[in-house]
Amino acid sequence: MPCTVIVGAFWGDEGKGKIISYLALKDQLDFCVRTGSVNAAHTVWNEGKKYALHMIPAGFLYEKCRLLISAGANVHVGQFFKELELTQVDRSRVGIDQMASIIEEKHSEQDKASAVNKAIGTTNWGVGPAIEERVRRTAKLAKDIPELHAFLTDGIAEVNDGLDEGKKVLLEGTQGFMLSLFLSNGYPYVTGRDTGASAIASEAGVGPTRVDDVIIVYKSFITRVGGGPLPGEISKDEAIKRGWFETAAGTGRDRRSAPFDFDLAKKTAKINGATQAALTKLDCLFPKCNAVRRFEDLPVEAKAFIKDVEIRTNLPVTLIGTGPDALDIIDRR
Repeated sequence: MPCTVIVGAFWGDEGKGKIISYLALKDQLDFCVRTGSVNAAHTVWNEGKKYALHMIPAGFLYEKCRLLISAGANVHVGQFFKELELTQVDRSRVGIDQMASIIEEKHSEQDKASAVNKAIGTTNWGVGPAIEERVRRTAKLAKDIPELHAFLTDGIAEVNDGLDEGKKVLLEGTQGFMLSLFLSNGYPYVTGRDTGASAIASEAGVGPTRVDDVIIVYKSFITRVGGGPLPGEISKDEAIKRGWFETAAGTGRDRRSAPFDFDLAKKTAKINGATQAALTKLDCLFPKCNAVRRFEDLPVEAKAFIKDVEIRTNLPVTLIGTGPDALDIIDRR
């Protein structure tokens, strides 16, 4: 702090929503800025209730946190209002940058009709076609939508003025780094934008010298949805047997699974300029870790795994997720 970027290390679903919600509560964030688009959900659990959020920043749990949707984001108007109802946040806390672009129903229909997108396995939200319109400079912007006028703001000015005042800002990345349009080696099985830490800051209008920390989020095993390579992939039956089988929070699609990849973890940390790491779902790898909140209470084999991650990535593992609740965290910062 005061400016932290959260970036996913692999193909998404690393548990960024959990880490963000914890940091919002623990550090009492002043700003949480959502970047990216509607095709990826952040899952937040609090007091037994699950929130799958495509639009509202995962830092909503802290009641004094200003929630912003960045200038570089795409806004799905209907989903935005659904999540306002779901989270019951005070509407005065929520701002949408006037320059954020809009995803319309026609974009979803174009997504569904695309043979290429079917092969790649997109979410069908319409993000790719919406980005195409923005690049052509024909997209509607948030300022063009009357229903959004009450939420419009200059989010870039808000965040940068906040940093000038020493406020605590978290920039919330979506999807995973290995889905980057430019920086991963998985093309064409990627998303329509860059998902790295630099792009997250850029979408929020924050210059690179203003970022203090980049927290890269690893899951204790790897998952991905849709097409494309997944090194070390195991079968669905084996994933179920290991307790690794999951479905995507936003779309309900099955997630494919693979063991933790140390070489990939090191590579993605380096490219993103990570300063520390968060490691989630340790309890899925070592069930005795469930809901543990003190490092000394972890079993020996779990501590050894964490140490291995630290040595092989050259990063301190500062936040360890041991269960679904926002506060099921071992904080070693």
